[in-house]
Amino acid sequence: MRRLFSNFARGWPGVGLLIMRSAAGTSLITHEFAMPRTGSFLYVVLPRCGSVVLGLFLAAGLWTPVVGVLVVILGLSHGFAGPQEPLASILIATLGAALALPGPGA
Repeated sequence: MRRLFSNFARGWPGVGLLIMRSAAGTSLITHEFAMPRTGSFLYVVLPRCGSVVLGLFLAAGLWTPVVGVLVVILGLSHGFAGPQEPLASILIATLGAALALPGPGA
């Protein structure tokens, strides 16, 4: 468990990570609901629920390295396979990678 959270940034860097985590989490949630989807239950509801859960975990700082990697996978899959706004999905994937590397912060 110590390896997952080895870098606790204190002071202003910790505040910066907090702002970045909350911005990435809320943008992940709002981007998922902004994309129109049609199709079966597995294609519409499950990815949205997964994105909401990942966004909440990321905003709260829970399991940040693991959730960051999952956000990268989700963002890249939306970016390259999704029909709309690939740059927004790639930006969310970049934020997930940037948050996965240092950890949750203070």
